[in-house]
Amino acid sequence: MAVYLNDVSRTFGEYLLIPGLTTKQCVPTNVSLKTSLVKHNVGDKSSIELNIPFVSAIMQSVSGPELAIELARNGGLSFIFGSQPIESQAEMVRRVKKFKAGFVTSDSNLTPENTLADVIDLVNKTEHSTIGITDDGTPNGKLLGLVTSRDYRIEKDDPSTKVKEFMTPFAKLIVGEVGITLKEANQIIWDHKLNTLPIIDKDQNLAYFVFRKDYDSHRENPNEISGADKKLLVGAGINTRDYTERVPALVEAGVDVLCIDSSDGYSEWQYETLQWIKKEYGDKVKVGAGNVVDRDGFLYLVKAGADFIKVGIGGGSICITREQKGIGRGQATALIDVAQARDEYKEQTGIYVPICSDGGLVHDYHMVLALAMGADFLMMGRYFARFDESPTKKLRIGNNFVKEYWGEGSNRAQNWQRYDMGGSASLKFEEGVDSYVPYAGKMKDNLNLTLGKIKATMCSCGAIAIPALQKNAKITLVSSTSIVEGGAHDVILKEQN
Repeated sequence: MAVYLNDVSRTFGEYLLIPGLTTKQCVPTNVSLKTSLVKHNVGDKSSIELNIPFVSAIMQSVSGPELAIELARNGGLSFIFGSQPIESQAEMVRRVKKFKAGFVTSDSNLTPENTLADVIDLVNKTEHSTIGITDDGTPNGKLLGLVTSRDYRIEKDDPSTKVKEFMTPFAKLIVGEVGITLKEANQIIWDHKLNTLPIIDKDQNLAYFVFRKDYDSHRENPNEISGADKKLLVGAGINTRDYTERVPALVEAGVDVLCIDSSDGYSEWQYETLQWIKKEYGDKVKVGAGNVVDRDGFLYLVKAGADFIKVGIGGGSICITREQKGIGRGQATALIDVAQARDEYKEQTGIYVPICSDGGLVHDYHMVLALAMGADFLMMGRYFARFDESPTKKLRIGNNFVKEYWGEGSNRAQNWQRYDMGGSASLKFEEGVDSYVPYAGKMKDNLNLTLGKIKATMCSCGAIAIPALQKNAKITLVSSTSIVEGGAHDVILKEQN
C-alpha cells in the first residue's frame, strides 16, 4: 500500500501569487499567451501552438462546430465531443475546416414547398432569422430564394402559407460568386445596403452567407490559429473502444489533433489506443491522453506515445467522481506533481510534453495559478458552456437567462464509452450532473475580459510569457481567513443592477 502521507491534496483556492518585480516591459500589450499544444524537442517549435492557453472540454453541451470556429478565431482550440456517432462527429470537424473567416455555412435551409410554420419552427430551433431556400432544403442545394424576418408576420399570416409565396426569389437577390474576397463581399453589402449576401457557385448552388452584422468582427482576428492551408485548427475527442473506426474517419475529415476522453486515463486501454494510433499514423496524427493526477500516470502515457497529457480527476463543476468513487486529487497538488515529472522527463530526454489542466477553475485568477504551477494550457467546460456559441439553447428561468450544462458522466450524456471498465453493463451510477449555468452572451466579449485579467496578473508577477511565469512565479498558501480578507468586507455594498 502506498500512502501519500505528506499530500494534503490542495485546490487552487488555497493559493495566491506573490508579486514579482514589475519592470517597464511588463505591460499587458507586451504579454504573449502563446503556448505549445503538443510535444516537441527542447529548442524546437511545437508543430501546433495556441495563441491563448484555452481549449474547450470534450462535452456535448460545450464543444460543437460553432464554438470550435469562434474559439479558433480567437486563438484557442476546441475538441469536438466524441459521444455521438462517428459520421456526425466527422461532419462537425468538416464544418470547422470548411469555414472561411466571414463566410458562414448555412445551417438554416428549407424548400419552396415548406410552410410558414416550418419557417417559424426553424427560427426557434436555430435562432437564425435568415433562411436559404434551396431546391432540396440542404445547405448546398440550388439557391431559389431567401426568407428573412421581413418577409412574414407571425401574428397575421397563415401558418400554412407555402414558402414560395412569400420568399424573395432568386431573380430579385443580389449574390456573390465563389472566389469573391471578403473585402469585395463587404463592399457589395455596403453599396446595396444589404443585411445578407448569399455566395453561390457556377451552378447556382448555395455555398456561404456573408452578414453585415459580422463586418466589424471580420476586420481582424490577430489571434486566429490556422494551418498552412489557412483553415482553422480543430480537435476531436475519441474513446478506447471504437478508435479503429473513429480515428480514420476524423483524420479523413481533416482533424488536427485528437484527445482520448476518459475520467481516468491511467489504463492499459489508453496505452493500447495510443500505440495503435502511432503505429498506423506515426507522428502525422497528434493525440493527447489522460486524465491522470500523478507522475506515474504521466510517465505511463508518455511512454505510450501521448503528445500531451491531461491532468485532473473530479475537479470539474459538474463532476462527482470523487463523491461517487472516492478517487481523485486536489487539482493544484495534482498539477504541481505532474509538472515536476514533466520537467524531469524533459531534462532526461530533451523532449517537452505539454500538460493540460482540466478542472478546478472557479475564478479567473485560478487560471493564472494553474499556468504558474506548470500547466501549458487549460481545458474548460463551464466557462465556455455559458456563451452564445455553445450547442445548447438559451433559456429563461424567472428573471434570469441560463444555458444547460451536463457532464459526460451523466445519464443524459450516456457517454459510457469513455469508461474503460466494460461500458454501461458495469456502470449503474452517474459521475456527472445535469445543471444550468448563467448565460453570459458572446464568447469574444467575455474572453477579452478574462485574458485582460490574466495579462494584468502576469505583469504583477513580472512575467510577459507563460514559460517565464512557470519559472519565476512565487506562490503562497493562504488561510481561509485571508481569503475572506481578500474580498469586500466590513462595508455595506450598494445594489448593482
